[in-house]
Amino acid sequence: MTAVFRTRRSDLADLYRIETLGLANGRRVQIRPIAPLDAVPIASSFHLLNEDEVRKRFLHPIKALSEEHLYQLTHPDPDRAFVVVASEPLPPGDAMIGAVARLARDDDNRSRAEFGLLVTHFVAGMGLGRVLMQRLIEWCARHGVRELWGDVMDDNEPMLRLAASLGFHREAILGSPGLFRITLAIA
Repeated sequence: MTAVFRTRRSDLADLYRIETLGLANGRRVQIRPIAPLDAVPIASSFHLLNEDEVRKRFLHPIKALSEEHLYQLTHPDPDRAFVVVASEPLPPGDAMIGAVARLARDDDNRSRAEFGLLVTHFVAGMGLGRVLMQRLIEWCARHGVRELWGDVMDDNEPMLRLAASLGFHREAILGSPGLFRITLAIA
């Protein structure tokens, strides 16, 4: 049985809102849609991620994001994809990015979308993953996406706990030991 997450209906413009949050460590962050100018700070700070963060997000080690990947991340097609970040409260291009959540509709079924989430160790454990995932879920509800899914490593306990608390269902992926597919039905 898959749990259903119900989200409030909002104006489309509200999905692209900028929120400022105070964190437990005293820092303030902005939750906002990604901007093309974010490509430079993301690329230049990628080396600050530890190997475990990279492995858990990308499911394998990588040293840097390709130009193509950065472009797709920072220029999402508004009908097909959505990317939201937690950044310093500075203009895009100047702000360091502490967390990124993205989704992309499946090519063969527009009512499904795959998500990815990366919260850096600098701001982990402060609730940003939940805030960003809720923004992805809101986008799905407004755009007719009825199932949000992602693949998560079995040792990524923070993500698995967050997913369970949001109502995601978890299943092992046949032929892919160490991976779970988590899915959320959206009403």
